[in-house]
Amino acid sequence: MSRCIDVGTVLRGTVCDLYSNLVTRPTGAAVRTAIEQQVRELAAPDVTTIDFSQVNLLDFSCADEIVAKLLLRYTADDGLRGYLTFRGLHEGHLDPIETVLERHALALVSWHEGEAELFGYVDDDERAHWEVVRAHGPIRAPAVAEVLAVSESAAHAHLVRLERRRLIMLRDEGYTVPGAVRGSS
Repeated sequence: MSRCIDVGTVLRGTVCDLYSNLVTRPTGAAVRTAIEQQVRELAAPDVTTIDFSQVNLLDFSCADEIVAKLLLRYTADDGLRGYLTFRGLHEGHLDPIETVLERHALALVSWHEGEAELFGYVDDDERAHWEVVRAHGPIRAPAVAEVLAVSESAAHAHLVRLERRRLIMLRDEGYTVPGAVRGSS
């Protein structure tokens, strides 16, 4: 099961009906709190997608309050279960988001026109393994090892780390990118 939360709708319901800019830390905290409440009310969805399509402006403090703190809570199993993805990110959002991701050593999966993208703090090996999962998933560690010409144990270790960071998910069929349609490549 998956769920999409529109940040623009949350913002207008939390702060102001006519507002589409995420600026100031208190605004970001109010929106994050409302998102967390929505997620907790759900029956533990596999994937929650946070949609920024209706947000015009995002400052650094709101990126920290919404993006970084949500990711930290998901990876810490702080009452938020499943996987968190994003969509609707545009160029104006990326500078503050990437800055806070680097500051907190976090990464996220964002979807744009049916294609997953990886942003944030990842090393070259993590990125290579993630890209194989994106291109070939669902896929298992031996197949990833073969594609990357690495040992099976090394591939498995990287995949487990990516899964702990909630950048890929393990299903019966193998590893896949959160939000990907099963069986597609």
